[in-house]
Amino acid sequence: MLKIHIEPQDVFDERTQKFGTLPGYDLEFEHSLASLSKWESQWEKPFMGRTDKTDEEAVSYIRDMCLTPDVPPEAFARITGDQHRQIQDYISAKMTATFFSDDAKQPPSREIITAELLYYWIIASNIPFECQYWHLNKLLALLKVCAKKSEKPKKMSRSEIAARNRQLNAQRRAQMGSSG
Repeated sequence: MLKIHIEPQDVFDERTQKFGTLPGYDLEFEHSLASLSKWESQWEKPFMGRTDKTDEEAVSYIRDMCLTPDVPPEAFARITGDQHRQIQDYISAKMTATFFSDDAKQPPSREIITAELLYYWIIASNIPFECQYWHLNKLLALLKVCAKKSEKPKKMSRSEIAARNRQLNAQRRAQMGSSG
């Protein structure tokens, strides 16, 4: 969860010719499947698609990520550039210690990922629905782990077996201090 404070702001009302103060807000954000689903329901296009989002779509996603109730729309217009960068850093954060060593070997999938597909993967993996409120990158990592663990081990070719054996023999010779 990301917390951002929007400072109160002094303003001049031209109509009444008086100064006033806009309230400050403490906003909480969660980049999650639930937020993504809200955004896709509104815009009817995949959030994780290949096309860039318009400024209006990006601000809309920030509103959809906000967990703080009853925040007026004008409060989001007062988010500073630094706070926008904070939000972007939060969205792109890995949020897990899990890493995948074979990422570079596989070409990226051409499958369009939508909220419904993610929900399907959750159901198929028997993951509890509370995960829809986790950071989205953490959920994607868990889904990838479930997919990797459920697939059959890939058979190694003869050349891969020979290469692995050469590597293991070299390690053992180094450990034992022998020349073979």
